[in-house]
Amino acid sequence: MLSPSVRPWLLPSIVLLATLVTWGAVRYPHLPDRIPKHIGVHGVDAWAARSVGSAFVLVFVYVGVTVLVTACAELTLRLTPRNEMPHGHAARVAGVPFQTLNRPGSRASARRSARALLVLNACVGVSFLVGCAVLWRSTPDPDVPGWMFAALVVPLVAGTALTVVVAVNDRKN
Repeated sequence: MLSPSVRPWLLPSIVLLATLVTWGAVRYPHLPDRIPKHIGVHGVDAWAARSVGSAFVLVFVYVGVTVLVTACAELTLRLTPRNEMPHGHAARVAGVPFQTLNRPGSRASARRSARALLVLNACVGVSFLVGCAVLWRSTPDPDVPGWMFAALVVPLVAGTALTVVVAVNDRKN
């Protein structure tokens, strides 16, 4: 069970997932017989026959990513922070006590890290929402507007940058 201090941070991912499922269920009957399978630099470059698997691949992947990231956030909260580790008897790796490698510095930094992971997951959901806009078009058009690539990538870069900033700041403390 996810800690109460970070549960609200999972809400955007749940809303995005519900939106994707609902939107996909509404769009599915109206999809053409072939739908985009891969979008390259010059637009759609591979097609798939319409099926639940091909139409909802991004939704299924997002469910898996959400479960994995939520588990990582929960595990981050369960780790004993560096400032609570006993000193003196730890094995050393490159001069750093082994038990303290990759641990949050404090309970507060563990919460920040868990929240950053959940924000990153929501950013993945936004990116997948854009991908579904291409996947669930009613016409099998190979042309994809150039701005779609930016709309796919910008949320991922923003979420990753936030997560890295939180991790780097934790290492400074």
